[in-house]
Amino acid sequence: MKPNESGVDRLIRIIGGIFLFIIGWGILKNNFLGIIFDLLGLILFITGITGFCLLYKIFKVNTNKE
Repeated sequence: MKPNESGVDRLIRIIGGIFLFIIGWGILKNNFLGIIFDLLGLILFITGITGFCLLYKIFKVNTNKE
């Protein structure tokens, strides 16, 4: 998988993913909305770490200019 996210995009995803995970797990606990926040945060974090986003690939978006 070739990275399709820029450095800034990756940083925003990592920070946003951590933020959503903390809200879902720490504040909302084990209700439905908390689980949704946890999943979204985990997805953002993983795509930020790997530098690859499947939705970017599907819609032919590439913010990585390398």
